[in-house]
Amino acid sequence: MSRQFLPVLLLLLRASCPCGQEQGPKSPSEEPPEEEIPKEDGILVLSRRTLGLALREHPALLVEFYAPWCGHCKALAPEYSKAAALLAADSTAVTLSKVDGPAQPELAEEFGVTEYPTLKFFRNGNRTHPEEYTGPREAEGIAEWLRRRVGPSAMRLEDEAATQALIDGRDLVVIGFFQDLQDEDVATFLALTRDALDMTFGLTDRPRLFQQFGLTKDTVVLFKKFDEGRADFPVDEELGLDLGDLSRFLVTHSMRLVTEFNSQTSPKIFAARILNHLLLFVNQTLAAHRELLAGFGEAAPRFRGQVLFVVVDVAADNEHVLQYFGLKAEAAPTLRFINVETAKKYAPVDDGPVTAASVTAFCHAVLNSQVKPYLLSQDVPPDWDQRPVKTLVGKNFEQVAFDETKNVFVKFYAPWCTHCKEMAPAWEALAEKYQDHEDIIIAQLDATANELDAFAVHSFPTLKYFPAGPGRKVIEYKSTRDLETLSKFLENGGAVPTEEPTEEPTEEPAAPFPEPRANSTVGSKEEL
Repeated sequence: MSRQFLPVLLLLLRASCPCGQEQGPKSPSEEPPEEEIPKEDGILVLSRRTLGLALREHPALLVEFYAPWCGHCKALAPEYSKAAALLAADSTAVTLSKVDGPAQPELAEEFGVTEYPTLKFFRNGNRTHPEEYTGPREAEGIAEWLRRRVGPSAMRLEDEAATQALIDGRDLVVIGFFQDLQDEDVATFLALTRDALDMTFGLTDRPRLFQQFGLTKDTVVLFKKFDEGRADFPVDEELGLDLGDLSRFLVTHSMRLVTEFNSQTSPKIFAARILNHLLLFVNQTLAAHRELLAGFGEAAPRFRGQVLFVVVDVAADNEHVLQYFGLKAEAAPTLRFINVETAKKYAPVDDGPVTAASVTAFCHAVLNSQVKPYLLSQDVPPDWDQRPVKTLVGKNFEQVAFDETKNVFVKFYAPWCTHCKEMAPAWEALAEKYQDHEDIIIAQLDATANELDAFAVHSFPTLKYFPAGPGRKVIEYKSTRDLETLSKFLENGGAVPTEEPTEEPTEEPAAPFPEPRANSTVGSKEEL
Protein backbone atom coordinates (compact mmCIF):
# COMPACT_ATOMS: atom_id res chain seq x y z
CA MET A 1 0.00 0.00 0.00
CA SER A 2 1.28 3.42 -0.82
CA ARG A 3 2.60 5.29 2.19
CA GLN A 4 0.73 8.39 1.20
CA PHE A 5 -2.70 6.70 1.86
CA LEU A 6 -1.76 5.20 5.26
CA PRO A 7 -2.65 8.21 7.44
CA VAL A 8 -6.04 8.52 5.70
CA LEU A 9 -6.79 4.83 6.30
CA LEU A 10 -5.90 5.07 10.00
CA LEU A 11 -8.20 8.05 10.43
CA LEU A 12 -11.08 6.22 8.77
CA LEU A 13 -10.56 3.16 10.97
CA ARG A 14 -10.48 5.26 14.13
CA ALA A 15 -13.69 7.04 13.16
CA SER A 16 -15.58 3.85 12.32
CA CYS A 17 -14.40 1.69 15.23
CA PRO A 18 -14.82 3.18 18.72
CA CYS A 19 -13.76 -0.06 20.39
CA GLY A 20 -10.99 0.36 22.91
CA GLN A 21 -11.11 4.11 22.70
CA GLU A 22 -11.85 6.36 25.64
CA GLN A 23 -13.41 9.69 24.92
CA GLY A 24 -12.21 12.52 27.07
CA PRO A 25 -14.53 15.13 28.52
CA LYS A 26 -16.03 17.58 26.08
CA SER A 27 -14.70 21.07 26.17
CA PRO A 28 -17.15 23.80 27.11
CA SER A 29 -17.28 24.84 23.49
CA GLU A 30 -18.61 21.37 22.57
CA GLU A 31 -21.57 21.49 25.07
CA PRO A 32 -24.92 21.97 23.29
CA PRO A 33 -26.11 25.50 24.03
CA GLU A 34 -29.37 25.96 25.95
CA GLU A 35 -32.24 26.95 23.69
CA GLU A 36 -32.64 30.69 23.45
CA ILE A 37 -36.19 31.84 24.18
CA PRO A 38 -37.53 34.11 21.43
CA LYS A 39 -39.11 37.48 22.17
CA GLU A 40 -41.90 39.46 20.53
CA ASP A 41 -42.42 43.10 21.53
CA GLY A 42 -40.58 42.54 24.80
CA ILE A 43 -42.59 39.38 25.65
CA LEU A 44 -40.99 35.92 25.93
CA VAL A 45 -42.62 33.40 23.60
CA LEU A 46 -42.73 30.09 25.48
CA SER A 47 -43.33 26.49 24.48
CA ARG A 48 -43.41 23.13 26.23
CA ARG A 49 -39.61 22.92 25.81
CA THR A 50 -38.78 26.41 27.07
CA LEU A 51 -41.19 26.98 29.97
CA GLY A 52 -38.94 25.13 32.41
CA LEU A 53 -35.94 27.18 31.30
CA ALA A 54 -37.92 30.42 31.72
CA LEU A 55 -38.98 29.41 35.24
CA ARG A 56 -35.34 28.73 36.17
CA GLU A 57 -34.08 32.01 34.74
CA HIS A 58 -36.87 34.35 35.88
CA PRO A 59 -37.90 34.23 39.57
CA ALA A 60 -41.01 36.34 38.85
CA LEU A 61 -42.73 35.28 35.63
CA LEU A 62 -46.18 36.23 34.35
CA VAL A 63 -47.47 33.88 31.64
CA GLU A 64 -50.37 34.73 29.34
CA PHE A 65 -52.11 31.77 27.74
CA TYR A 66 -53.70 33.11 24.54
CA ALA A 67 -55.29 31.91 21.33
CA PRO A 68 -54.50 33.56 17.98
CA TRP A 69 -58.24 33.72 17.12
CA CYS A 70 -59.29 35.27 20.45
CA GLY A 71 -60.50 38.87 20.14
CA HIS A 72 -59.90 39.65 23.82
CA CYS A 73 -56.32 38.38 23.47
CA LYS A 74 -55.76 40.69 20.51
CA ALA A 75 -57.07 43.62 22.53
CA LEU A 76 -54.79 42.72 25.45
CA ALA A 77 -51.62 42.31 23.34
CA PRO A 78 -50.57 45.99 23.05
CA GLU A 79 -51.31 46.64 26.74
CA TYR A 80 -49.31 43.57 27.74
CA SER A 81 -46.29 44.80 25.75
CA LYS A 82 -46.63 48.30 27.24
CA ALA A 83 -46.67 46.77 30.74
CA ALA A 84 -43.42 44.93 29.99
CA ALA A 85 -41.86 48.21 28.89
CA LEU A 86 -43.08 50.04 32.03
CA LEU A 87 -41.60 47.37 34.30
CA ALA A 88 -38.31 47.39 32.41
CA ALA A 89 -38.14 51.19 32.64
CA ASP A 90 -38.38 51.19 36.45
CA SER A 91 -36.18 48.06 36.79
CA THR A 92 -38.90 45.93 38.38
CA ALA A 93 -37.65 42.35 38.34
CA VAL A 94 -40.61 40.74 36.60
CA THR A 95 -40.69 39.06 33.19
CA LEU A 96 -43.76 38.85 30.96
CA SER A 97 -44.29 35.89 28.64
CA LYS A 98 -46.95 34.19 26.58
CA VAL A 99 -47.98 30.72 25.45
CA ASP A 100 -50.08 29.92 22.37
CA GLY A 101 -52.57 27.60 24.10
CA PRO A 102 -53.97 25.79 21.05
CA ALA A 103 -50.42 25.21 19.74
CA GLN A 104 -49.20 23.98 23.15
CA PRO A 105 -52.06 21.74 24.35
CA GLU A 106 -49.88 19.96 26.94
CA LEU A 107 -49.25 23.25 28.75
CA ALA A 108 -52.88 24.33 28.48
CA GLU A 109 -53.94 21.04 30.05
CA GLU A 110 -51.23 21.13 32.75
CA PHE A 111 -52.36 24.54 33.98
CA GLY A 112 -56.11 24.00 33.59
CA VAL A 113 -56.61 26.63 30.88
CA THR A 114 -60.24 26.57 29.73
CA GLU A 115 -60.64 30.11 28.39
CA TYR A 116 -58.54 32.83 26.81
CA PRO A 117 -56.77 34.90 27.82
CA THR A 118 -55.71 33.25 31.09
CA LEU A 119 -52.76 34.72 32.99
CA LYS A 120 -50.77 33.02 35.74
CA PHE A 121 -47.97 34.39 37.91
CA PHE A 122 -45.06 32.08 38.85
CA ARG A 123 -42.69 32.79 41.75
CA ASN A 124 -39.24 31.27 42.32
CA GLY A 125 -39.66 28.59 39.68
CA ASN A 126 -42.65 26.99 41.42
CA ARG A 127 -44.44 25.27 38.56
CA THR A 128 -47.19 23.62 40.57
CA HIS A 129 -48.79 26.55 42.40
CA PRO A 130 -48.94 29.67 40.21
CA GLU A 131 -51.12 32.59 41.31
CA GLU A 132 -54.08 33.40 39.09
CA TYR A 133 -53.81 36.92 37.67
CA THR A 134 -56.85 38.94 38.80
CA GLY A 135 -55.77 42.46 37.89
CA PRO A 136 -56.77 44.95 35.19
CA ARG A 137 -56.21 44.49 31.47
CA GLU A 138 -54.49 47.81 30.81
CA ALA A 139 -50.74 48.42 30.92
CA GLU A 140 -50.40 50.47 34.11
CA GLY A 141 -52.76 48.17 36.00
CA ILE A 142 -50.84 45.07 34.95
CA ALA A 143 -47.53 46.68 35.92
CA GLU A 144 -48.84 47.85 39.32
CA TRP A 145 -50.34 44.43 40.13
CA LEU A 146 -46.91 42.90 39.56
CA ARG A 147 -44.99 45.63 41.42
CA ARG A 148 -47.07 44.93 44.52
CA ARG A 149 -46.06 41.28 44.42
CA VAL A 150 -42.34 41.66 43.98
CA GLY A 151 -41.88 44.82 46.06
CA PRO A 152 -43.49 46.47 49.09
CA SER A 153 -47.19 47.12 48.64
CA ALA A 154 -47.29 49.67 51.48
CA MET A 155 -44.74 52.38 52.29
CA ARG A 156 -43.26 52.30 55.80
CA LEU A 157 -43.79 55.77 57.28
CA GLU A 158 -41.44 57.07 59.95
CA ASP A 159 -42.08 60.80 60.23
CA GLU A 160 -44.58 63.56 59.61
CA ALA A 161 -42.91 64.90 56.46
CA ALA A 162 -42.96 61.57 54.62
CA THR A 163 -46.55 60.91 55.71
CA GLN A 164 -47.80 64.31 54.55
CA ALA A 165 -45.92 63.97 51.26
CA LEU A 166 -47.64 60.65 50.62
CA ILE A 167 -51.09 62.07 51.42
CA ASP A 168 -50.52 65.17 49.28
CA GLY A 169 -49.20 63.20 46.31
CA ARG A 170 -52.24 61.02 45.57
CA ASP A 171 -56.03 61.32 45.38
CA LEU A 172 -56.58 58.20 47.51
CA VAL A 173 -54.15 57.22 50.26
CA VAL A 174 -54.78 54.55 52.89
CA ILE A 175 -52.56 54.46 55.98
CA GLY A 176 -52.63 51.68 58.53
CA PHE A 177 -51.83 52.97 62.03
CA PHE A 178 -50.79 49.93 64.10
CA GLN A 179 -49.08 50.04 67.49
CA ASP A 180 -47.45 46.64 66.84
CA LEU A 181 -46.32 45.89 63.28
CA GLN A 182 -45.97 42.20 64.16
CA ASP A 183 -49.68 41.91 64.94
CA GLU A 184 -51.75 39.63 62.68
CA ASP A 185 -53.97 42.61 61.82
CA VAL A 186 -51.01 44.04 59.91
CA ALA A 187 -50.84 40.87 57.80
CA THR A 188 -54.54 41.29 57.01
CA PHE A 189 -53.96 44.91 56.03
CA LEU A 190 -51.02 43.99 53.76
CA ALA A 191 -53.05 41.24 52.08
CA LEU A 192 -55.54 43.88 50.96
CA THR A 193 -52.85 46.27 49.70
CA ARG A 194 -51.75 43.77 47.02
CA ASP A 195 -54.96 44.09 45.02
CA ALA A 196 -56.45 47.53 45.74
CA LEU A 197 -54.51 49.05 42.85
CA ASP A 198 -56.39 52.35 42.69
CA MET A 199 -55.18 53.31 46.16
CA THR A 200 -51.73 54.05 47.59
CA PHE A 201 -50.90 52.49 50.96
CA GLY A 202 -48.75 53.43 53.93
CA LEU A 203 -48.02 51.79 57.26
CA THR A 204 -46.72 53.13 60.56
CA ASP A 205 -46.32 52.37 64.24
CA ARG A 206 -44.92 55.77 65.26
CA PRO A 207 -46.68 57.28 68.35
CA ARG A 208 -45.96 60.77 67.03
CA LEU A 209 -47.99 60.03 63.90
CA PHE A 210 -50.85 58.60 65.96
CA GLN A 211 -50.89 61.88 67.88
CA GLN A 212 -50.66 64.03 64.74
CA PHE A 213 -53.79 62.45 63.27
CA GLY A 214 -55.73 62.31 66.54
CA LEU A 215 -55.65 58.53 66.98
CA THR A 216 -55.41 56.54 70.20
CA LYS A 217 -55.96 53.00 68.86
CA ASP A 218 -55.19 50.92 65.78
CA THR A 219 -57.04 52.50 62.85
CA VAL A 220 -57.00 52.35 59.06
CA VAL A 221 -57.49 55.85 57.66
CA LEU A 222 -58.53 56.73 54.11
CA PHE A 223 -57.35 60.18 52.99
CA LYS A 224 -59.02 61.58 49.86
CA LYS A 225 -59.04 64.85 47.95
CA PHE A 226 -62.84 65.07 47.68
CA ASP A 227 -66.04 65.00 49.75
CA GLU A 228 -65.28 64.84 53.50
CA GLY A 229 -61.52 64.37 52.94
CA ARG A 230 -61.02 61.54 55.45
CA ALA A 231 -62.72 58.35 56.63
CA ASP A 232 -61.59 56.25 59.64
CA PHE A 233 -61.94 52.50 60.12
CA PRO A 234 -61.07 51.62 63.75
CA VAL A 235 -59.80 48.08 64.30
CA ASP A 236 -62.09 46.06 66.57
CA GLU A 237 -60.04 45.36 69.71
CA GLU A 238 -61.72 42.00 70.31
CA LEU A 239 -62.37 40.68 66.82
CA GLY A 240 -59.39 42.24 65.07
CA LEU A 241 -59.26 43.47 61.49
CA ASP A 242 -61.70 41.75 59.13
CA LEU A 243 -60.52 41.75 55.51
CA GLY A 244 -64.03 41.75 54.04
CA ASP A 245 -65.26 44.58 56.24
CA LEU A 246 -62.20 46.71 55.51
CA SER A 247 -62.48 46.06 51.79
CA ARG A 248 -66.15 47.09 51.73
CA PHE A 249 -65.37 50.20 53.77
CA LEU A 250 -62.62 51.31 51.39
CA VAL A 251 -64.68 50.62 48.27
CA THR A 252 -67.64 52.55 49.67
CA HIS A 253 -65.67 55.54 50.91
CA SER A 254 -63.28 55.75 47.96
CA MET A 255 -66.23 56.46 45.67
CA ARG A 256 -67.31 60.05 45.35
CA LEU A 257 -70.75 60.75 46.80
CA VAL A 258 -71.75 61.58 43.23
CA THR A 259 -69.87 59.93 40.35
CA GLU A 260 -70.11 60.98 36.72
CA PHE A 261 -70.52 58.00 34.41
CA ASN A 262 -67.90 57.61 31.67
CA SER A 263 -65.55 54.96 30.29
CA GLN A 264 -63.00 55.65 33.05
CA THR A 265 -65.43 55.49 35.99
CA SER A 266 -67.77 52.72 34.82
CA PRO A 267 -65.48 49.80 35.85
CA LYS A 268 -65.24 51.23 39.36
CA ILE A 269 -68.98 51.90 39.55
CA PHE A 270 -69.77 48.26 38.82
CA ALA A 271 -66.97 46.99 41.07
CA ALA A 272 -68.26 48.98 44.04
CA ARG A 273 -70.49 46.14 45.25
CA ILE A 274 -73.27 48.64 45.91
CA LEU A 275 -76.24 47.05 44.17
CA ASN A 276 -78.59 50.06 44.06
CA HIS A 277 -77.73 52.87 41.65
CA LEU A 278 -79.60 56.16 41.27
CA LEU A 279 -78.93 57.86 37.93
CA LEU A 280 -79.57 61.50 37.12
CA PHE A 281 -79.68 62.10 33.36
CA VAL A 282 -78.76 65.71 32.52
CA ASN A 283 -77.38 67.72 29.63
CA GLN A 284 -74.20 69.22 31.05
CA THR A 285 -74.08 71.86 28.31
CA LEU A 286 -77.21 73.50 29.78
CA ALA A 287 -76.85 75.74 32.84
CA ALA A 288 -80.34 74.85 34.11
CA HIS A 289 -79.37 71.16 34.16
CA ARG A 290 -76.05 71.80 35.90
CA GLU A 291 -77.89 73.64 38.67
CA LEU A 292 -79.70 70.39 39.57
CA LEU A 293 -76.45 68.69 40.58
CA ALA A 294 -76.33 70.52 43.93
CA GLY A 295 -79.67 69.12 45.11
CA PHE A 296 -78.80 65.67 43.80
CA GLY A 297 -75.52 65.70 45.72
CA GLU A 298 -77.20 67.05 48.86
CA ALA A 299 -79.33 63.89 49.08
CA ALA A 300 -76.41 61.49 48.60
CA PRO A 301 -74.72 61.33 52.06
CA ARG A 302 -77.67 59.68 53.86
CA PHE A 303 -77.61 56.80 51.33
CA ARG A 304 -73.83 56.19 51.32
CA GLY A 305 -73.10 52.48 51.09
CA GLN A 306 -76.72 51.72 50.18
CA VAL A 307 -77.29 53.67 46.95
CA LEU A 308 -74.64 54.85 44.49
CA PHE A 309 -75.43 58.28 43.04
CA VAL A 310 -74.43 58.58 39.37
CA VAL A 311 -74.70 61.44 36.87
CA VAL A 312 -75.11 60.58 33.17
CA ASP A 313 -74.42 63.38 30.70
CA VAL A 314 -76.74 62.87 27.72
CA ALA A 315 -74.58 65.24 25.67
CA ALA A 316 -71.57 62.91 26.05
CA ASP A 317 -70.94 59.45 24.57
CA ASN A 318 -73.58 57.70 26.68
CA GLU A 319 -76.13 56.60 24.11
CA HIS A 320 -75.79 52.96 25.27
CA VAL A 321 -76.89 53.97 28.79
CA LEU A 322 -79.91 55.86 27.46
CA GLN A 323 -80.83 52.86 25.31
CA TYR A 324 -80.56 50.48 28.27
CA PHE A 325 -83.09 52.56 30.21
CA GLY A 326 -85.34 53.12 27.19
CA LEU A 327 -84.69 56.87 27.18
CA LYS A 328 -84.02 59.56 24.60
CA ALA A 329 -81.70 62.47 25.32
CA GLU A 330 -84.72 64.78 25.22
CA ALA A 331 -86.06 63.12 28.39
CA ALA A 332 -83.37 64.83 30.50
CA PRO A 333 -83.43 65.92 33.24
CA THR A 334 -84.85 62.74 34.72
CA LEU A 335 -84.09 60.13 37.38
CA ARG A 336 -83.85 56.35 37.08
CA PHE A 337 -83.12 53.78 39.79
CA ILE A 338 -81.71 50.30 39.13
CA ASN A 339 -80.75 47.28 41.18
CA VAL A 340 -77.84 45.84 39.20
CA GLU A 341 -78.29 42.36 40.68
CA THR A 342 -81.93 41.93 39.64
CA ALA A 343 -81.71 44.42 36.71
CA LYS A 344 -85.04 45.89 37.87
CA LYS A 345 -85.49 49.53 36.86
CA TYR A 346 -87.63 52.20 38.45
CA ALA A 347 -88.84 55.64 37.36
CA PRO A 348 -90.41 58.40 39.46
CA VAL A 349 -94.21 58.35 39.47
CA ASP A 350 -94.21 62.00 38.47
CA ASP A 351 -91.41 63.70 36.58
CA GLY A 352 -91.33 66.74 38.86
CA PRO A 353 -88.33 68.96 39.54
CA VAL A 354 -85.11 67.31 40.75
CA THR A 355 -84.45 68.57 44.27
CA ALA A 356 -82.81 67.12 47.36
CA ALA A 357 -86.28 66.40 48.76
CA SER A 358 -87.62 64.71 45.59
CA VAL A 359 -84.45 62.62 45.20
CA THR A 360 -84.63 61.49 48.84
CA ALA A 361 -88.34 60.65 48.55
CA PHE A 362 -87.78 58.63 45.35
CA CYS A 363 -84.95 56.60 46.93
CA HIS A 364 -87.01 55.81 50.01
CA ALA A 365 -90.01 54.84 47.87
CA VAL A 366 -87.96 52.33 45.84
CA LEU A 367 -86.12 50.91 48.85
CA ASN A 368 -89.46 50.47 50.67
CA SER A 369 -91.05 48.70 47.65
CA GLN A 370 -93.53 51.51 47.09
CA VAL A 371 -92.67 51.83 43.38
CA LYS A 372 -93.15 49.09 40.79
CA PRO A 373 -90.35 48.36 38.30
CA TYR A 374 -90.91 49.07 34.63
CA LEU A 375 -90.06 46.86 31.65
CA LEU A 376 -88.57 47.98 28.35
CA SER A 377 -90.26 47.10 25.09
CA GLN A 378 -89.91 48.16 21.49
CA ASP A 379 -93.08 48.79 19.53
CA VAL A 380 -94.54 45.78 17.74
CA PRO A 381 -93.44 45.97 14.09
CA PRO A 382 -96.42 45.97 11.66
CA ASP A 383 -94.84 43.05 9.77
CA TRP A 384 -93.71 41.10 12.85
CA ASP A 385 -95.24 37.84 11.54
CA GLN A 386 -94.66 38.26 7.81
CA ARG A 387 -91.24 36.56 7.62
CA PRO A 388 -90.22 32.97 8.41
CA VAL A 389 -88.55 34.20 11.65
CA LYS A 390 -91.18 36.11 13.61
CA THR A 391 -90.17 39.26 15.48
CA LEU A 392 -91.13 39.41 19.14
CA VAL A 393 -90.87 42.39 21.50
CA GLY A 394 -91.84 42.86 25.11
CA LYS A 395 -95.37 43.96 24.19
CA ASN A 396 -96.33 40.85 22.18
CA PHE A 397 -94.13 38.19 23.81
CA GLU A 398 -96.67 36.83 26.32
CA GLN A 399 -99.43 36.59 23.75
CA VAL A 400 -97.27 34.66 21.24
CA ALA A 401 -94.95 32.56 23.42
CA PHE A 402 -97.66 31.27 25.75
CA ASP A 403 -100.28 30.61 23.06
CA GLU A 404 -101.59 27.17 24.11
CA THR A 405 -102.20 26.16 20.46
CA LYS A 406 -98.63 26.79 19.28
CA ASN A 407 -95.15 25.35 19.82
CA VAL A 408 -92.95 28.45 19.95
CA PHE A 409 -89.14 28.35 19.69
CA VAL A 410 -87.50 31.70 20.53
CA LYS A 411 -83.95 32.96 20.12
CA PHE A 412 -83.07 35.74 22.60
CA TYR A 413 -80.14 37.67 21.13
CA ALA A 414 -78.00 40.77 21.47
CA PRO A 415 -77.07 42.79 18.36
CA TRP A 416 -73.37 42.74 19.32
CA CYS A 417 -73.21 39.00 20.11
CA THR A 418 -70.80 37.06 17.87
CA HIS A 419 -72.36 33.67 18.63
CA CYS A 420 -75.82 35.06 17.76
CA LYS A 421 -74.56 36.21 14.36
CA GLU A 422 -72.89 32.84 13.74
CA MET A 423 -76.11 30.90 14.33
CA ALA A 424 -78.36 33.30 12.36
CA PRO A 425 -78.26 31.26 9.08
CA ALA A 426 -79.25 28.04 10.90
CA TRP A 427 -82.11 29.83 12.67
CA GLU A 428 -83.36 31.28 9.38
CA ALA A 429 -83.14 27.85 7.73
CA LEU A 430 -85.09 26.32 10.63
CA ALA A 431 -87.85 28.90 10.24
CA GLU A 432 -88.06 28.30 6.49
CA LYS A 433 -88.22 24.53 7.05
CA TYR A 434 -91.22 24.79 9.41
CA GLN A 435 -93.00 27.86 8.03
CA ASP A 436 -95.85 25.72 6.66
CA HIS A 437 -96.45 24.04 10.04
CA GLU A 438 -99.33 26.01 11.57
CA ASP A 439 -98.55 24.84 15.09
CA ILE A 440 -94.84 25.82 15.04
CA ILE A 441 -93.48 29.37 15.36
CA ILE A 442 -89.79 30.20 15.06
CA ALA A 443 -89.12 33.68 16.53
CA GLN A 444 -86.44 35.98 17.86
CA LEU A 445 -86.34 38.80 20.43
CA ASP A 446 -83.68 41.46 20.98
CA ALA A 447 -83.15 40.98 24.72
CA THR A 448 -81.12 44.18 25.03
CA ALA A 449 -84.13 46.31 24.02
CA ASN A 450 -86.97 44.24 25.47
CA GLU A 451 -87.49 42.96 29.02
CA LEU A 452 -89.86 40.25 30.21
CA ASP A 453 -91.77 39.81 33.41
CA ALA A 454 -91.62 36.00 33.12
CA PHE A 455 -87.81 35.70 33.33
CA ALA A 456 -84.54 37.57 32.72
CA VAL A 457 -82.06 36.78 29.95
CA HIS A 458 -78.43 36.94 31.09
CA SER A 459 -76.41 35.45 28.21
CA PHE A 460 -76.63 35.37 24.43
CA PRO A 461 -77.90 33.58 22.51
CA THR A 462 -80.46 32.00 24.83
CA LEU A 463 -82.87 29.57 23.14
CA LYS A 464 -86.17 28.71 24.84
CA TYR A 465 -88.97 26.42 23.68
CA PHE A 466 -92.58 27.05 24.74
CA PRO A 467 -94.57 23.89 23.96
CA ALA A 468 -98.29 24.00 23.18
CA GLY A 469 -100.69 23.29 25.99
CA PRO A 470 -101.55 24.73 29.41
CA GLY A 471 -99.13 25.40 32.23
CA ARG A 472 -96.76 28.00 30.64
CA LYS A 473 -94.05 25.36 30.32
CA VAL A 474 -90.57 26.55 29.25
CA ILE A 475 -87.69 24.33 28.04
CA GLU A 476 -84.22 25.82 27.58
CA TYR A 477 -82.22 24.51 24.60
CA LYS A 478 -78.50 24.05 25.26
CA SER A 479 -77.29 21.74 22.50
CA THR A 480 -75.59 22.26 19.14
CA ARG A 481 -76.92 25.19 17.14
CA ASP A 482 -77.13 23.54 13.72
CA LEU A 483 -80.17 22.89 11.56
CA GLU A 484 -80.18 19.11 12.02
CA THR A 485 -80.03 19.16 15.83
CA LEU A 486 -82.49 22.04 16.13
CA SER A 487 -84.91 20.15 13.89
CA LYS A 488 -84.61 16.95 15.94
CA PHE A 489 -85.32 19.00 19.06
CA LEU A 490 -88.56 20.32 17.56
CA GLU A 491 -89.66 16.95 16.21
CA ASN A 492 -88.99 15.32 19.60
CA GLY A 493 -91.28 17.80 21.33
CA GLY A 494 -88.50 19.73 23.03
CA ALA A 495 -86.14 16.85 23.85
CA VAL A 496 -82.50 16.66 22.73
CA PRO A 497 -81.37 13.19 21.57
CA THR A 498 -78.89 11.80 24.08
CA GLU A 499 -76.20 11.27 21.47
CA GLU A 500 -76.10 14.94 20.51
CA PRO A 501 -73.22 17.13 21.76
CA THR A 502 -74.00 19.49 24.60
CA GLU A 503 -73.79 23.13 25.46
CA GLU A 504 -72.22 25.68 23.13
CA PRO A 505 -70.62 28.97 24.29
CA THR A 506 -72.60 32.12 25.01
CA GLU A 507 -71.68 35.75 25.66
CA GLU A 508 -72.58 37.93 28.62
CA PRO A 509 -72.47 41.73 28.85
CA ALA A 510 -69.44 43.00 30.78
CA ALA A 511 -71.67 45.36 32.81
CA PRO A 512 -75.40 45.88 33.43
CA PHE A 513 -75.48 48.52 30.69
CA PRO A 514 -72.45 47.59 28.57
CA GLU A 515 -70.63 49.86 26.20
CA PRO A 516 -70.48 48.85 22.55
CA ARG A 517 -68.35 45.71 22.34
CA ALA A 518 -65.45 47.39 20.53
CA ASN A 519 -64.72 49.25 23.76
CA SER A 520 -65.63 46.53 26.23
CA THR A 521 -62.79 44.05 26.56
CA VAL A 522 -61.65 44.60 30.12
CA GLY A 523 -62.08 41.49 32.18
CA SER A 524 -63.53 39.48 29.32
CA LYS A 525 -62.52 36.00 28.22
CA GLU A 526 -63.42 33.60 25.45
CA GLU A 527 -64.11 29.94 26.13
CA LEU A 528 -62.22 27.18 24.35
